[in-house]
Amino acid sequence: MRLVEKLKEFENQYMFIRWATGGEYGKLVFVGDDFIEFDVINVDTMEYSETVLIHSPLILEVCIGGSDVARILAELSSKISME
Repeated sequence: MRLVEKLKEFENQYMFIRWATGGEYGKLVFVGDDFIEFDVINVDTMEYSETVLIHSPLILEVCIGGSDVARILAELSSKISME
């Protein structure tokens, strides 16, 4: 199974992605055959700062769970309930 095929299962999920030129926390918006669309979250303000299109072969690491991802989910959830 290719990474892109597996990532399709996690569309609209929050995660950490490291690619050849960077790494950020954010939300996986779309997974295509040759690129992914990823909304980057500024961890200080918990707001979306930019949308990045990443060529799939450049992806080095994807972290779907873990304490850092859980913290971001908790902070985003608390902002939703306040609004």
